[in-house]
Amino acid sequence: SPPSPYARRGTAFHTWLEQRFGADRLLDLDELPGAADADAAPDEALVELQERFLASEWADRVPVEVEVPFATVIAQVVVRGRMDAVFARPGGRYDVVDWKTGRQPAGEEARAAAVQLAVYRLAWAELAGVPVDRVGAAFHYVREGVTVRPADLLDTDGLTELITGLPEAPGTGPPAAPGTGRAETSANGRAAG
Repeated sequence: SPPSPYARRGTAFHTWLEQRFGADRLLDLDELPGAADADAAPDEALVELQERFLASEWADRVPVEVEVPFATVIAQVVVRGRMDAVFARPGGRYDVVDWKTGRQPAGEEARAAAVQLAVYRLAWAELAGVPVDRVGAAFHYVREGVTVRPADLLDTDGLTELITGLPEAPGTGPPAAPGTGRAETSANGRAAG
């Protein structure tokens, strides 16, 4: 079935960025970038978002990768996701950036959002074959023109502790991946399926 207008929020901006950066990856309808962001800007806000992005620190930078798919195992849970962009920094370092068209969260909501960046950081370190401490991660809130780089992102041990410490009510956990006995979750916290 075609995606609903609510599922498409933020996707026009992400598609524009992919084209701007020369990405040619094909996405399934349920993988549309920005679709998981509950408060993403509607696609009608594309011109405003484009103007704000072009005034940002990222406008003239060229990513080494765009829309990078990954699957990594943390605490015997397969976590799948897609990183918006990865930029090289001097000294063999990287920045993983997630574009957000919605509002910047605060407090506990911001700490919870940082888990997404922690997973991206770990996944890129694995994909690039570099130590995790050589990978930074940030959200760029396009409408606000703000880049947020949490300083205390969880490492592998922290993510493992977070996952194993989650209480699980009967029947509410993610389904086990076929043939692995491991649960499978997407990086935004939804069960992958």
